[in-house]
Amino acid sequence: MKQVLLPFLTALCTILSSTSSLRAQANNPAQWFNDKDLILTGVYYYPEHWDESQWERDFKKMKELGFEFTHFAEFAWAQLEPEEGKYDFAWLDRAVALAAKYDLKVIMCTSTATPPVWLSRKYSEILIHPENGTALDHGARQHASFASPLYRELSFKMIEKLAEHYGSDSRITGWQLDNEPAVQFDYSPAAEKGFRNFLREKYNNNIHALNKAWGTAFWSEVYSSFDEITLPKTRQMFMNHHQILDYRRFAAGQTNDFLDEQCLLIRKYAKNQWVATNYIPNYEEGHIGGSKTLDFQVYTRYMVYGDNEGLGRRGYRVGNPLRIAWANDFFRPIQGVYGVMELQPGQVNWGSINPQPLPGSVRLWLWSVFAGGSDFVCTYRYRQPLYGTEQYHYGIVGTDGVTVMPGGLEYKQFIDEIKQVRKVASPRETKPEAYLKRRTAILFNHENAWSISRQKQNSTWNTLGHVEKYYKPLKSFGAPVDFITEDKNFSDYPVIIAPAYQLVDEELVKRWTDYVKQGGNLVLTCRTGHKDRYGRLFEAPFRYIIDELAGNKLEFYDLLLPADPGTLEMNGKKYAWNTWGEILIPQAGAETWATYKDEFYEGKPAVTFYTLGKGTVTYVGVDSSDGAFEEDLLKRLYKRLNIPVMNLQYGVTLEYRNGLGIALNYSDKPYPFDLPSGAKTIIGEQNIPTAGVLVFSIK
Repeated sequence: MKQVLLPFLTALCTILSSTSSLRAQANNPAQWFNDKDLILTGVYYYPEHWDESQWERDFKKMKELGFEFTHFAEFAWAQLEPEEGKYDFAWLDRAVALAAKYDLKVIMCTSTATPPVWLSRKYSEILIHPENGTALDHGARQHASFASPLYRELSFKMIEKLAEHYGSDSRITGWQLDNEPAVQFDYSPAAEKGFRNFLREKYNNNIHALNKAWGTAFWSEVYSSFDEITLPKTRQMFMNHHQILDYRRFAAGQTNDFLDEQCLLIRKYAKNQWVATNYIPNYEEGHIGGSKTLDFQVYTRYMVYGDNEGLGRRGYRVGNPLRIAWANDFFRPIQGVYGVMELQPGQVNWGSINPQPLPGSVRLWLWSVFAGGSDFVCTYRYRQPLYGTEQYHYGIVGTDGVTVMPGGLEYKQFIDEIKQVRKVASPRETKPEAYLKRRTAILFNHENAWSISRQKQNSTWNTLGHVEKYYKPLKSFGAPVDFITEDKNFSDYPVIIAPAYQLVDEELVKRWTDYVKQGGNLVLTCRTGHKDRYGRLFEAPFRYIIDELAGNKLEFYDLLLPADPGTLEMNGKKYAWNTWGEILIPQAGAETWATYKDEFYEGKPAVTFYTLGKGTVTYVGVDSSDGAFEEDLLKRLYKRLNIPVMNLQYGVTLEYRNGLGIALNYSDKPYPFDLPSGAKTIIGEQNIPTAGVLVFSIK
């Protein structure tokens, strides 16, 4: 196999090395969309699932409903390459032609999530091996390893044929790579070899440097050769968490590399077609935004699947009020443009319970996607399948192929409403001044979550839950929020919150310090600055690296029993906590904003506020039990900073774009919304019902 593989990889390297100019194309993602369209709406279709005599009927109905694009070949590798090296695009050509007849653009997919059976049987070494050692098998999806060079070779051969065939086709608007690509924790021989090569490169082939980084002197873990290293058994108690940190970096990198290589291969042929993929918003996995060649970012979102994160007795029919908003605010800042590739049209089939959404909810979700700034939204899927794993998953039309389902009618309503607001919309960045003054960034690095997860110290610690305690009140403030990474310009934001930012280095601390001294307002929370980027404690007083910046020193931290929480006090109000509490020693000039009210450190500071240069640092050393403390703290801070905020009820959110205000009600009661002065209602009413939407124009 090596003799076959080497020529192909050599050719691929030539492609990759000659595409530096193509990489630059991804730096202007806005080129792919017309702001006057506001948002385009599409729907998945699987021609290979249906009798060809029904295709035209289906595309005609899509057009009548108002859809503007469709989506092909996501899971069709077996139909595209029924035998190794033998390709059949004729059926897909006919489907593309029929879609074009009804003015439907096509998103083409690379099908790599479902390798055909001939590939899985002939080349079983491409299969993923989970940690338990039992290889995955054909019959589902996503069972092939991104770490397998052989799998990549076979994938890229098919993708190149597909790209060569459709790359100059003006009916194809863009490409989706794979489907919901996740970070794979593969324990196959190919993955282990890849991990060793990753470590050799990272540590410059110096095993002593690796031993130092991983702290292998502890428990006699010392390696004398990279060949002795195996993939870490994460289920084994006390497995070296520094090794696991590097393994997670490697695993995320495999996903990113696989997508980058697909993207660059397509760009060899694609003419005026964008390239993206559809991620599940698992923020802590670490691969989202890591494929630098993609033109922009796209996510998948399902809202009603049996959880009870909504509000009120029937909230599970509407969904979590922050679920779409958080995804919008996470994906948009990566490149400034994003889309939603899968949005639920009705009941699904894979949840713990699969209820009907509350009438109006599908439309609410669509407007929620729009409110965050998305350029397109697509639903999975047009027709409810008659066979396979997703038989009970609703489509736009039902099992007869013609009856429009309730969610389909809500899609049509949304599409008609977008046509209406296109007539009055302004340029994208037309937003009120007060809204922009509230602009806040949450600095997020998935590696902090990775590191903390191996040493939580308290069973009640939840990293994303901790982040949400700050994100939730920001949305009630009516604040535009961006989740940003360290490569962004900090000075773009009046306020930056860095929650539980455990892994730091001197460069980052200096950037934080410069940001504050130049007038920025930084919020640091508990567990920040404890470790270096390898996950090691500093050989210095605990958390010393941020002492000067924070305006305090850490005396010690404490953790309490969940059943017997402690109390802290701010402005005469008491709050419960148990998960994490840092006892602080303020520097001269630092204000104490909250103190502990019990335990042997009663009266000592939990929160300090410190002025440094032209800016401020608020250090929050405690994680409260329910988030009420964090909300009140941010209210106090924004008042101190003279930043005007709203006081929206939880479940109600407000965003602005294109000269439009969009108010959304996920709560279980009607919400009376006060229109800003001079605003004019376009859609909805000021007393917004549950699952209701209010759209208004601003001057």
